[in-house]
Amino acid sequence: MGLSIGIVGLPNVGKSTLFNALTRAQNAASENYPFCTIEPNMALVPVPDERLSKLAQVTRPERMVNALVEFSDIAGLVRGASRGEGLGNKFLANIREADAILHVVRCFDDPDVVHVEGTVDPLRDVHIIENELLLADLESIERRMERVGKMARFDKDAQTKLEVLGELLKHVMDGNPVRTYPRHDSPELKIIFREMRFLTDKHTIFVANVGEDNVSEDNRETLALREYAASRGEECVRICAKIEEDMAGLPDAERTEFLSSYGIDKSGLDTIISAGYKALGMISFFTIGPREIHAWTIRRGCKAAKAAGVIHSDFERGFIRAEVIPYGEYIAHGGEQNCKSLGLARMEGRDYVISDGDVVKYLFNV
Repeated sequence: MGLSIGIVGLPNVGKSTLFNALTRAQNAASENYPFCTIEPNMALVPVPDERLSKLAQVTRPERMVNALVEFSDIAGLVRGASRGEGLGNKFLANIREADAILHVVRCFDDPDVVHVEGTVDPLRDVHIIENELLLADLESIERRMERVGKMARFDKDAQTKLEVLGELLKHVMDGNPVRTYPRHDSPELKIIFREMRFLTDKHTIFVANVGEDNVSEDNRETLALREYAASRGEECVRICAKIEEDMAGLPDAERTEFLSSYGIDKSGLDTIISAGYKALGMISFFTIGPREIHAWTIRRGCKAAKAAGVIHSDFERGFIRAEVIPYGEYIAHGGEQNCKSLGLARMEGRDYVISDGDVVKYLFNV
């Protein structure tokens, strides 16, 4: 149940540069012309989590395994993408597979870097992308209504679905994302939402891609984007993709020093993953054995048996109970045995809700 993030934006706003930086891999073309990314570049990136290192200091395992985030660098969208302009239909389909959208917006001036719209205007650029996503969802709803409409003549459930889809259609036609539909969680739409994976049903993290001169404070363009994101209930982060790319190949110690020289205390990867986890309500729990410590990603509110399935389906199928030690207690008292002797290790059933940082040992039988 890892986190999947699709990087989108107009052509030439720094998506591939940011992708290269986040993944520390120079495998995404980042040329100065539109559509330099044709197929989505994909990479699995370890989630930075200092808790793993602290647990390792206590248990001394052979290795640490971080949770993973999948990043996809999806080619630049343009006006008319929902009608197939600029290879748009193919790229819109790629976005559907992501859990969240990382919307890169250009917030810097540079006459040497071409802007597909001719000028730098973050809010205009955002509206272009969002309009194409809305139009694509609109088309998907209309197609589904045609199918459901045929069944509605004989099926009462289909009639109810058709009514709800009609309301959703109006909601989207008014310029609202699917995610804000008042009856979003209605039973009639649950299966449809799961099947259709609407583009505007995904949380968006806006990235203000700034120049080196504005890396430590918001410029006018970034402030406008941040205000817009807040009005939509979304996250907005400020990053200089060029700086992130320049330090991508440095060792960790040098990366920290490099960031400090610009007055930055957190890397772009840390910032974006934190925003993604927050937006999607994701947390991590840990399993510890003699050979490895492993971090696992789940949704907040996930119960013990369901979380076990993230490790292996057999763990969920044969779940008996879970031994749980909170991370803070595990570190404070020097590991599992000390926590047990102090009565801090709890035995929990399948309906226990996992907390962020729980150290969990599963007992199962298949």
